[in-house]
Amino acid sequence: MAGVWAVLTAAGESTRMGRPKPLLPWCGATLVECQVSALADAGAAHVVVVVGHEADAVIPYLAHPKASYVVNTDFLRGKATSVKAGVRAVSEGAGAILLLAVDQPRPATVISRVIEAHLEAGALITSPRFEGRGGHPLIFAASLRAELEAISEETEGIRQVFKAHRHEVNEVPIDDPVIRLDLNTPEDYERAKRLYGSSSPLAGGAKEGT
Repeated sequence: MAGVWAVLTAAGESTRMGRPKPLLPWCGATLVECQVSALADAGAAHVVVVVGHEADAVIPYLAHPKASYVVNTDFLRGKATSVKAGVRAVSEGAGAILLLAVDQPRPATVISRVIEAHLEAGALITSPRFEGRGGHPLIFAASLRAELEAISEETEGIRQVFKAHRHEVNEVPIDDPVIRLDLNTPEDYERAKRLYGSSSPLAGGAKEGT
């Protein structure tokens, strides 16, 4: 299947959050369900969800028709293992690979803008930016698949791919701080819920301070 395939990593221990991030309530569902729906609604051809910690509890929430999952048994060795597990599950016919973590909730409208910018530019790598600072999701051309599969924690994960192609990154300005949102702690989560977590499902981004 051609198009942009999304890899949604959701395998971590959620140590700082204190409970599994994929199962956090968000927009009337679980965070992982909202993320899958947002990616599918934004135009992803398929969503590969990488599970690991508490996999048996998360898998029942992955029934979306455009989603599948892969279990990363090496998740304790770091985020790079989840990216690699997800990329390996992407169709060989995919035109591009989008990377996003489950604790980085994004509205479909924002994801769609990043996907469109990537396709319109025929870019090698596309990175959204808010006020000059990089965010997510990131999109990589399928030609970089082997490099993504070769990343490791010791070589800075996907940063090594960025560094190798730093002059070929398509930077897309996004006027919404949501592209930098990460839910790392209970405080992050509660604040993000007030700003972004009440629409259904992630229908639009709020602005900081509104």
